Amino acid sequence: MARYRARLAAVALTALATVAALAGCSDDDSPSDVVSRAESAARSVGAEATDAFASATAEAGRRFDEVKGGVDAKDEVKLGTPGTDGEGRTTVEVSVDNTAGSTRSFLVQVDFTERGGDLADVAVVTVSDVPSGESGKATARSTRKLGGEVGAKVERAVRY
Repeated sequence: MARYRARLAAVALTALATVAALAGCSDDDSPSDVVSRAESAARSVGAEATDAFASATAEAGRRFDEVKGGVDAKDEVKLGTPGTDGEGRTTVEVSVDNTAGSTRSFLVQVDFTERGGDLADVAVVTVSDVPSGESGKATARSTRKLGGEVGAKVERAVRY
């Protein structure tokens, strides 16, 4: 999915960069020079977006690797309706129910998805020290601004 998004972004950016470059080209520029510069710019921007996405995904993996003795708690997590914060980032309320016999904490990975279901971003939240039989809340926040209609789903969750 990440490769698909990177390719799609590169195609869109190539088109935009080509139009921008054509508007500012001189008589000395050949069409192939303009296209080459536009493709180079698009690859650079696409690589940065892919790197940021890969970094967020890797960080989620590291956080889950640090949890020792955790049990799957995906069924104990519910998400609210995605919205945006004052900075334009997507947020969603994460609610956990502690069904264990003692106070526990939860680590939850929320995947933000685009309209077609493609993965757009990843957030990891901790809901700490939830007493037995009670609920706890946190807010998952995207690492960057996401455009369009964004959904959210619990990818994984552990209670520890």
